[in-house]
Amino acid sequence: AVISTCVLNAWVGPTYRSRSVRNLPLDFIMKSPVLPNTQKYFDKASQNEVQVGGAGGSSSLEGLSRLDRIWHDLKTGGWSIKGTDMVKTHEKTLKEGSETFDVTVIGGTLGIFYAVAMQKKGYKSCVIERGKIAGRPQEWNISKKELNTLVRLGLLEKEDIAKIISIEFNPVRVGFKTDTSPETKDAGFEIYVEDILNLGIKPDILIKMMRDKFIELGGVVYENTALNHIDVYSNVATLSILPPSRAAQPEDGSVSVSVSGSPSSVPDVIHTRLVVDSMGNASPISRQIRGPVEPDGICVVVGSCARGFLAANNTYSDVIYTDTPITVKGSEETPVGLQYFWEAFPAGSSPTDRTTYLFTYMDAKPERPSIMEIMEDYWTLLPRYQGVSPDDLEFIRILYGMFPTYRNSPLSAGFSRILQVGDASGIQSPLSFGGFGSLTRHMERVVGSLSEALDGELLDQSYLSQINPYQPNLSACWMFQRAMSVRVGVQPRAGVVTDTLANTFAGMTKLGDSVLRPFLQDVVQFVPLLRSLLVAFIQDPLTPVKILPHVGLIALLDFTYHMIMMGVYTALASCVAPTLLSIAGTDLSPTAFKLRRKAEAWKFGSGLDYFDH
Repeated sequence: AVISTCVLNAWVGPTYRSRSVRNLPLDFIMKSPVLPNTQKYFDKASQNEVQVGGAGGSSSLEGLSRLDRIWHDLKTGGWSIKGTDMVKTHEKTLKEGSETFDVTVIGGTLGIFYAVAMQKKGYKSCVIERGKIAGRPQEWNISKKELNTLVRLGLLEKEDIAKIISIEFNPVRVGFKTDTSPETKDAGFEIYVEDILNLGIKPDILIKMMRDKFIELGGVVYENTALNHIDVYSNVATLSILPPSRAAQPEDGSVSVSVSGSPSSVPDVIHTRLVVDSMGNASPISRQIRGPVEPDGICVVVGSCARGFLAANNTYSDVIYTDTPITVKGSEETPVGLQYFWEAFPAGSSPTDRTTYLFTYMDAKPERPSIMEIMEDYWTLLPRYQGVSPDDLEFIRILYGMFPTYRNSPLSAGFSRILQVGDASGIQSPLSFGGFGSLTRHMERVVGSLSEALDGELLDQSYLSQINPYQPNLSACWMFQRAMSVRVGVQPRAGVVTDTLANTFAGMTKLGDSVLRPFLQDVVQFVPLLRSLLVAFIQDPLTPVKILPHVGLIALLDFTYHMIMMGVYTALASCVAPTLLSIAGTDLSPTAFKLRRKAEAWKFGSGLDYFDH
């Protein structure tokens, strides 16, 4: 989808200082001022999930203050501080331990899916997770097409699907307006579609299924276990584990080590042929590879799951919606503009329960507002959006997250025997704030590639880097993020973002589902996008003149390059890739491996994988 809401409860990201914010005393963390409405509704909230382990971490006020402190450190230059290297490489060969895994997955919440897939293929696998491998009650939203990937991989049976679906709903709304009051003359743009992110699934049940299946298949799980560092040798990688006394405490305060499978205790060092980094945006390995670079974009998301909405109206979702023009903060000399977007889904827990998100795209400049300020705007704008006052709602949980994104994505393998997957690789669209949708799209490809790499012992950096190659359609999405954000110090016309989006989506709608649906499912394709831009230009010939001052010439030229490459990749995927795959056959040679990866790069980089299933 344009915005794939999948994993969001309180992503608190990496620490951008030498000392960990996680371990700071509460009085230091709470120096971030808590604004009145935020304090009020956290006090009112039913904090059923405060400090509960699982995907997303804390959803408490303390967690929000901690996240705000991390955000403050990031935008004031914390990104430039080089962290401790997690990975060290050695040219020598190391004598393998008594037990050597084929695959070790670091980060179990989404990594457990990869672990099950690899174990099911016969590779001896283990998972290391600093907390518990557990999902949270907050639903993930996904389409059935994407969910079926787990069935094709054998991770789920068809009968399991019904067990994890909490709710199914239609229709799904997309709309761009600057004023939704009854007396307004702003018609804007609005359309309803079917079967896009229309399933709410239960991550707590799904992840438990995956964990149980992994253990049943013979996989090993190390929980409440923190990684110290990784040493990569020519024949094996070793993972040094922090003792429980030095590991970061899980959210429930325990420091015990839980191990499922065999062996019965956590070793000091784990030997493995391949490391799969599934630590998400916070991955210290990814940060080491990227170096001290400023994120190119930030998506900040706040919201809540609340009870008390009118059941008769709580039958549809918003995948992306605006009802305000650009909000200007900052000063007259240095305006700081934000375009707010909404997303909302009915929740399966009750007919009157609804999850609503307010999100915005921006850069990491010091002038940007705090997350606490954006949360305060959420309480102010919610009645306008949903027609109900927060005072009349019972808050089940309050949600917040911060997602840094980088133009240099997906991240190429930086070391031999280590590969980033999911959000750790940056494979998700910069418009997305969650990793489950991108996981399902790329999982078959990545699992197949890893299987070939293990079977052929093609685990050097040069081979692994071909698994997450350049994808021009992903890079082109940066233009969309830029168009949906406002640069610091620039004060464009208040409706420039909504008008541009309304014009573009109106063009897509005229061209039909073959153009609109892939885009709404995060798959950008050359021919549909080109047709959409041409129709948008015909509808409003001044579109380029309006958008250029807003996004800047460099961003427009960058987009043009990636657009051209999308066309090239589309031609290669259609005309050349079948020949490469025929030549490669089932051979496990290095050459055949490269040919298959090249064909995949063209297919996924052009979005033609959308038609596979």
